[in-house]
Amino acid sequence: MSPIVIDPEGSDIPGESARLREQGPVSEIILPGGVPGFAVVGLPELKTILAGKDVSKDPRDWSAYRRGEISEDSPLYRWVGTRSMFTTYGDDHSRLREPVAKVFTRRRTDAMGADIHAIAEDLVTSLDATPTGSSVDLREQYAYPLPLRVLNELLGVSEYLAGPLRKCVDGIFDFVASPEKMIANQVEMFGLLQDLVDYRRDEPGDDMTSTLISHVDDPTNQFTAEDLVGTLYLTVNAGHETTVNLIDQAITALLTHPQHLAAVLDGRLSWTDVIEEALRYAAPIAYMPLRYARKDLVLGGETIPRGSAILVSYAGAGRDARVYGDTADTFDPTRANKDHISFGHGAHRCVGAPLARMEAQVALPMLFRQFPHMKLAVDPHEIGGGSNFVSNGHRRLPAYLHSK
Repeated sequence: MSPIVIDPEGSDIPGESARLREQGPVSEIILPGGVPGFAVVGLPELKTILAGKDVSKDPRDWSAYRRGEISEDSPLYRWVGTRSMFTTYGDDHSRLREPVAKVFTRRRTDAMGADIHAIAEDLVTSLDATPTGSSVDLREQYAYPLPLRVLNELLGVSEYLAGPLRKCVDGIFDFVASPEKMIANQVEMFGLLQDLVDYRRDEPGDDMTSTLISHVDDPTNQFTAEDLVGTLYLTVNAGHETTVNLIDQAITALLTHPQHLAAVLDGRLSWTDVIEEALRYAAPIAYMPLRYARKDLVLGGETIPRGSAILVSYAGAGRDARVYGDTADTFDPTRANKDHISFGHGAHRCVGAPLARMEAQVALPMLFRQFPHMKLAVDPHEIGGGSNFVSNGHRRLPAYLHSK
């Protein structure tokens, strides 16, 4: 079988995932930039490699990277070339993860509940001013700004940095931009993050940036200024987009499955069931670049040579028919098995998962209780896919709020 060429624009992630699964739980692919690799779409196979030690996240374990074939102008470089807990392995990963895990405590997450509620309420109030008969883009006007404002609160982002940072985040997920534009965007983003560090060093607060600065300043910690900026880079990019897509996909699923919407609104179905099924059915991160084989692996009937790049397909694994049966491609919050790994698995499991779930638990019921007669403004097939192969969302989500 010929390798499947991964669409960098992510125009049909469910269809592409289905084609990958037809070839088996592991298959050869061509990554953006023409780079060969392997995609793992089987849930059991993914759990095996993510929980084990035979697969690394350190690009120094990638043969092509070591040979200098992944240069700064590669569309993949921004995902593998910045040192953080996202691109490290073993003890180095543990060293970088520890201070971040201390920020995402249950106490701090719970304490953000009131802020999340206030932000959602403010956004819903703004939406409520929409004239009857006019449509709104729920991704742009609700699913996107809510997590962004929560993240700005978490990181202590000043108002003057919020807009430019958003522009840079959008650029990080643009896999078809010119190499010059990609490089310039990344340089700008690192400059803005350094501005954030400088601002919070002068104006410390009860925020993640200030906390991590204290780790840098403590000589007993092995956490450098470079580690700090890399951690902020990871948090801004991965932490925000995941929650945006969770809210986006859950709204879409409910608007296209009115029987489940009715059930959750009258209490026959819990919002937790809806959220967990949305995470399984449409993983917020479709493909996670990248991991690397530290030795020759035999997985899912396929041999993955040492040094190969491995693309983790959360979107594919969430619809593995071997696990979920004939209804794997169906959104069904009543199903018994909603097990998923959409927030990762093993040592690299997302530390911000509880916060993302809390945001969805606030955002979804508030929106649908305020607009119980909401409906899509276009045919579901016209919504289309997203704009990149990593982020599993929509370019837009047009809806009428006051329909009856």
